[in-house]
Amino acid sequence: MVKKDILEKGAIIQRDKETYAVAPHIPGGITNSDQLRKIADVADKYDAQAVKLTSAQRICIVGVKEEELDNVWEDLGEPKGAAIGMCVRSIKICPGTTFCKRGQQDSVTVGLELDKKYHGVEMPWKFKMGVSGCVNDCGEVCIKDLGLIGTPKGWNLMVGGNGGGMPRLSYKLVENIPSDEEAIELVDHIVQWFKTQNRRCRMGKFVDEMGFDAFKEEVLKGIDLNQ
Repeated sequence: MVKKDILEKGAIIQRDKETYAVAPHIPGGITNSDQLRKIADVADKYDAQAVKLTSAQRICIVGVKEEELDNVWEDLGEPKGAAIGMCVRSIKICPGTTFCKRGQQDSVTVGLELDKKYHGVEMPWKFKMGVSGCVNDCGEVCIKDLGLIGTPKGWNLMVGGNGGGMPRLSYKLVENIPSDEEAIELVDHIVQWFKTQNRRCRMGKFVDEMGFDAFKEEVLKGIDLNQ
């Protein structure tokens, strides 16, 4: 069990059971040279064992002593990344139409908006989200609890994916949502609905237990999709 005060410090216990990793929040993995220099300076100051790029588009400073945690965060001057705990983790996004020649939808704008709204929000269980600008799915929405995949006609809304010991691929809940605003509204609806269920499991397990057709009927009840 992670101590509450350690959890609030955004610290992750390491294999030696004595040191911690800290992960400043880097929305969408988009950073700049000033932030990178600051992370490097803090890693040097506290004699970090490593600086690790994570699969969640963060940069972990590994090997921090417990008594150093407050000072590390003060020196970083960065928001803590929600890397552990029962909450929405960092939202993984691809370069989309902002940077990528294959992008079909603006995953950066939509992903950053969702990250701003949901990162760290308390949930009944850990909850992962992603946004991909095309069906190549570099944001790995296929293994996220909830996410969006861009198409030439809009957004596909996907639910129920996860990695881990019992991996699941996500299901397509709604196809070709025509606007960013409608896609974000539907994401919000599903997040709020899932919170009310208060199920201590990943969404994919919940979908499996209900059956996808029953889940779809229940979660979209009263929603006018204009399809």
